[in-house]
Amino acid sequence: MRLSEQQISQYESDGYVFPVPVLESAEVASLRAKLEAFEAKQGGRLTPSQRGKSFLLFEWLDALIRDPRVLDPVEQLIGPDILCWNTIFWIKDVGSRSFISWHQDTTYWGLSSRNVVTAWLALAPASVQAGCMKVMPGTHRGDVLPHEDTFDGDNMLSRGQTILDGVDETRAVHMPLAAGEMSLHNYRLAHGSGPNLSDDRRIGVSMHFMPPDTRQVVGGWDTAALVRGRDRGGHFELTPRPRFDMDPDCVAFHQRASKAMHEVLYAGAAKDTGKL
Repeated sequence: MRLSEQQISQYESDGYVFPVPVLESAEVASLRAKLEAFEAKQGGRLTPSQRGKSFLLFEWLDALIRDPRVLDPVEQLIGPDILCWNTIFWIKDVGSRSFISWHQDTTYWGLSSRNVVTAWLALAPASVQAGCMKVMPGTHRGDVLPHEDTFDGDNMLSRGQTILDGVDETRAVHMPLAAGEMSLHNYRLAHGSGPNLSDDRRIGVSMHFMPPDTRQVVGGWDTAALVRGRDRGGHFELTPRPRFDMDPDCVAFHQRASKAMHEVLYAGAAKDTGKL
């Protein structure tokens, strides 16, 4: 799958493009089954630390961040040398009050580049009713908007970081996805999502890709997976690849990597909510 010139132009001007087909229905069903089987072994859900840098824990997710169907469109946007900084599971159970407030990821990820792209892949239908992502077109091109930390318990974001001013709900664009489709957006783009009011879980995984000239400017040490091309920057410690799910060597590395990421996400925060 490659993006058309029109889609690339839309990404550059508006900051997003969707839907991009990635997985066949049988592949989606297989990955969802693997995830939910793992959840079932530990009480039915992932722990907060397991939600992030999860490509170090699950061999199938490590394979997904390297899948040409994911990377070919990403390469068209940021070039042939690609690092994956993080993956995050976004799961809203049926009847959950969980939501994601309007925010820009660049405010708290500590990454220097303006060219970080998020690929958000649906492992279950992400309809408007299910609380799909919504975006504010063009907000990736201006200055970062002012945010405040709300620490709302239902907000899935670590600090409940919320844009104070500059969001016009009448201009919001919802990005519904069928299972197996992904959206792409610049991490400077203002985005959020509502609660899941559907009769199925909303399961998504975001994959965050960046060019190797990117630096971590908040934390002293950070990690990334080299998924295509060469690491010409050398600013991140390259992650090992799991040989199988919960590979002990990668689990140990994940503990260090997720701790470092947690410190970046909470830098300057008034409190630590224990969320990712």
